[in-house]
Amino acid sequence: MDISTVIYVLAFASAFMAMQSVLGFGKTAVAKTRINKRLKVKESRASVAELIVELRRQRGLDQHGNQTMALRWFNDLVTRSGLSFNPSLWAGLAASLAILAGGTSFFLLHSVLISLAAAFVAGFVLPLMYLKMKAGGREKLLGAQLPDALEIIVRSLEAGHPVPTAVSLVGHEMPDPIGSEFGLAADEISYGSSLQEAVKKLAERTRQPDVELFAATVRLQAKTGGNLASLLKVNAATVRSRQKMRMKVKAASSEGRASAMILTAAPFIVLTMMHLMTPHFYGSVIHEPVVQYGLGACVAWMAIGNLLMRKMINFKV
Repeated sequence: MDISTVIYVLAFASAFMAMQSVLGFGKTAVAKTRINKRLKVKESRASVAELIVELRRQRGLDQHGNQTMALRWFNDLVTRSGLSFNPSLWAGLAASLAILAGGTSFFLLHSVLISLAAAFVAGFVLPLMYLKMKAGGREKLLGAQLPDALEIIVRSLEAGHPVPTAVSLVGHEMPDPIGSEFGLAADEISYGSSLQEAVKKLAERTRQPDVELFAATVRLQAKTGGNLASLLKVNAATVRSRQKMRMKVKAASSEGRASAMILTAAPFIVLTMMHLMTPHFYGSVIHEPVVQYGLGACVAWMAIGNLLMRKMINFKV
């Protein structure tokens, strides 16, 4: 074999191994970041009490774990979303979006009413929708991770570990969001809270039905007695069965959701294509109040239709 061929093969092999090492390091770093998100806060806090207060503050709660805002539904949404709560930053971003959307709308359409509506949607509706989306995604991920977390607790209990140690093990071994939630519950237990109080606050923070079932199981076992490991085994099997049923319902309602997306996107696609091919078709009359109010009514009617279709395909399991 020619020496140059050997050099090319070795160079290619070295580059391939280097790429594999970089990708593997990146995956490991991402996984470690996901698992140790709560531990990063722990490293900067000197005591468990400071850690608990900081973790609760980031979730929009006071030092006792209670809601701090007068708007309970908004506080609940912030807590469920899992985002780090920063009121000044959030208010600044919302105000910037409102000013940008309102100014752009007024520059293009020269309508004060539409500009105010655009500013309201961009500064208030869109942030709420984003929070709701984050809370919904986190709730689904919590439900998917919960059976594995319960199995870790069961195995730990069967190995002879106390309940606080089993709960703490989930906080160290499971990624976010369930790792941080159970880790905070373990910190509360180590700081002096009872197991029943810790799982109760866990259920209140997440508002996830399967987590609430787990909390109810723990509280029931504390009052009536019994083997907690056996109860949690049944709990894990129940949660998995409910998840399978949710997936079946989602598959059955997929046609309705696809229809809703197509019917919602079609008018905007057609409007965009018409504007690109014949700019003057709507451009010559877009400044007329009748046209503006008519388009606004169409958007509102479309939103009502989407809400109705969502009610028709959104089944609670």
